Amino acid sequence: MKARIPNQGGGMNQAAMMKQLQDMQNNMEATQKEIEETEFTASSGGGAVEVSVTGAGEVKSINIQPDVVDPDDVEMLEDMLIAALNEATRKGKEAMEREMGKITGGMNIPGLNGLI
Repeated sequence: MKARIPNQGGGMNQAAMMKQLQDMQNNMEATQKEIEETEFTASSGGGAVEVSVTGAGEVKSINIQPDVVDPDDVEMLEDMLIAALNEATRKGKEAMEREMGKITGGMNIPGLNGLI
């Protein structure tokens, strides 16, 4: 007795589907690389502290206005640095999620979403 292979329906054969998935994965990898190399900048303290990070989370620069450097209040400067770093990192993550969502159309594809 021969096994019956059900009709795929919709006219899309398995080879075409695999090619489409491969193209999607390649697009995701290229987009991920682009975002990882993009710099995201955020500031805190009304612009007193500005931080730039890559989409991969690497800190590229920290700029501190001289008038906020108060030896008696180092804690405030530390807080501004943390706030700016967190905001810049959040921007990178949001960009990654947004761009990957455009590619996948919100689908949860095992193996492909591991790129995010």
